[in-house]
Formats: sequence, structure tokens, C-alpha cells
Amino acid sequence: MILRLKNQTLGKINLTRSYLSSLVFRRDSHSHDRRRRGYERYVGIEEKKEHDGLFLCKSKGQHLLTNTRILDAIVRSSDVRPTDTVLEIGPGTGNLTMKLLEASQNVVAVELDKRMVEILRKRVSDHGFADKLTIIQKDVLKTDFPQFDLVVANIPYNISSPLVAKLVYGSNTFRSATLLLQKEFSRRLLANPGDSDFNRLAVNVKLVADVKFVMDVSKREFVPPPKVDSSVVMITPKEMIPDVNVQEWLAFTRTCFGKKNKTLGSMFRQKKKVMELLSLSAGRNGSKVGVMNQTCGDSDSDVEEDGDGKDDLLCLDTDASMFKERVIEILRTNGFEEKRPAKLSHSELLHLLSLFNHAGIFFHDITSLPMDLHESLPMDLHES
Repeated sequence: MILRLKNQTLGKINLTRSYLSSLVFRRDSHSHDRRRRGYERYVGIEEKKEHDGLFLCKSKGQHLLTNTRILDAIVRSSDVRPTDTVLEIGPGTGNLTMKLLEASQNVVAVELDKRMVEILRKRVSDHGFADKLTIIQKDVLKTDFPQFDLVVANIPYNISSPLVAKLVYGSNTFRSATLLLQKEFSRRLLANPGDSDFNRLAVNVKLVADVKFVMDVSKREFVPPPKVDSSVVMITPKEMIPDVNVQEWLAFTRTCFGKKNKTLGSMFRQKKKVMELLSLSAGRNGSKVGVMNQTCGDSDSDVEEDGDGKDDLLCLDTDASMFKERVIEILRTNGFEEKRPAKLSHSELLHLLSLFNHAGIFFHDITSLPMDLHESLPMDLHES
């Protein structure tokens, strides 16, 4: 009997050991599977012979579009002509580049990642297109573009805003830009006055260009897949643009769309905004504000006036309360006091800026460096 009990005990111990071993094995197996899946997410799976094992960095916006049908649709929608020079930004391993090389005269590709450049060169050479491709291995935001006819690109998400600004406000003339962008960013770019998404990004871009929706692209079409879906839009520069100082316009829209859902009357009654405009306008009118930390209503600032300053439409004073009343009077008499920036059209915004400037009220300090166009459009998708 003692022997039987001993055997039963040893059997239970062996079963327990087997069970624990199976748990450890399963845990290790699951851990290995997770590591393998994590690895596969970052490896380019299309054309493994060319770039198998290439790690792609999501933080740098490296998401390769692999669906041939969608790539063809992008090229068709961009209306590439056989005589065109196409600018491509962030070509990656060349999925879109190859399509563009077939349709155009030549392609200028701007790519910062050395690994991508090497893969792209080899792939293009293997297909006999080497003489049609020029690669610029630089930061696209710090690069002067050569002459080109149109842009077709899968834009890295993290530089969408400054890159769009560089294109539409830059010195290069081009026919159109067909861009694959984050879906939410595209929706904000497409927004119109009165839309809940209407914002400073849209109002600045649409001053000089038209924006058209082309199609949506699922995140599943990319390697590695991003967290959100994408959209293709076409940006076409306008033939005629308003005669307005760009730096003044950008500063004006930054002020108005900082709190786009507030009424203009409420916005321009804020002490901080009044003092800021007072200082800028004083500088533009040849005056100096002596005390900038005064409370509204104080008038102990020094003003230096030109000899003909009394004849100016606005003889700028340093009394903040009087200056504020001048601003509000312009809004009130022209029907803008109770209006919100997000509801105003471009023509209304341009008219209001003209009224302010004509009265000697300015938004951009001409003594400072020009506003960086890369900073002129909101970087944060959730900025008002």
C-alpha cells in the first residue's frame, strides 16, 4: 500500500512538471510569434529580392503603397504627359516611381534615406530607366527644387503641412500636385467656409490654389500599415491670385483662426491681442510704443510722430483703449463684429484685411524676418 501511494505521488509530480513545461513552451512560442509578427510589420514584403529585410520607420512616414491598381489610378488622375518632368517626394523603394517613369519624360525624386536611394537606383537601372531618373538625396524642406511640370507623391505624414506650404507658396510654377495624404489632413485641406473642418490650413492654401478630392486609400494597402486611412487630392495653382502681401495675409489668418469659432468682436477685444496689434501697427506707422505692459486705458506711452502724422488716416496713439475702439469700430461699421472667421469667405477676409491695413492696423512686423512659410500652416491636425 505504501508503494502504491508513493507511485501515485510521483505520477502527480510528473504530470505537474509536464503541465508547467507546456506553459513555459507556449509562453516562449507566443513570445516568438509576437516578435516575428512585429518584425514582419516592418519589413517590405513586396519584391523581396530587392529589399527583403529592410526595416521601415513609421516615425519617418515610411509607408510603402503596394497596390498596383491604386498606383495606376494615381498616375492616371495626375494626367502625366509624355513630355512632363515629374517631381516625386519620398519615392521609397520606387513603386510609384516606376509607373511615373513609364508615363513621363523624366522624374526628379527627392529622398533622404540612403538605403532607399540605393534600392531605387538599382531597381530603376535594372528596368532600363536610369537615364530618366534624377535623385536628390536631401531633406525636401531644405532643398531648392529644379524646374518641374507637376508633382505626384506619397507624402510622409509628418511633413505634410510644411511641404504643402512650400509647394503652393514657393517660387516654382507647376501644373498640379497629386498628393497621397493622411485622410484627416486631406479633409481639412478640402474644407470650405462654414464647414466644421474649415481652418487656417484650408484658407491659406485655397487663397492661391484649388483643391480637388480624388479618392480614398485604405491603410491596408501600405507596408507597414499606418494607423489611419489616406486620401489622394489634387492641388492646382490658380492662374490669378489676389493682390495681397503674403506675409501680412499669413499673420492675419493666424490671428483670426487662432480661435476660429469666436466672434471677431470678442477676439479683438482681448487685451493681449490689442496690445500686440498696437505694437505692430505703431512700428509700421513710424511710431514707438513706450510702455507695452500698460493696462487698457493708460496713456503714459511715448509716441514719435512724423511731421505729417496728423494728416494720416490713422494717427496711431498709444492709448490701448482708444486703439481697441478703432479696431471695433471698423468691425462694427462693416458688419464683421458678430461674424466668426470660420464662416467667412476669402473675399470677406481679404476685404477685412484691406480695411484694417487702410486704417493703419497691421498684423505682420516688417522689421522681423519674414514668416517661415513652413510655419504658416498648422502642423497639428487638431489645431483650430
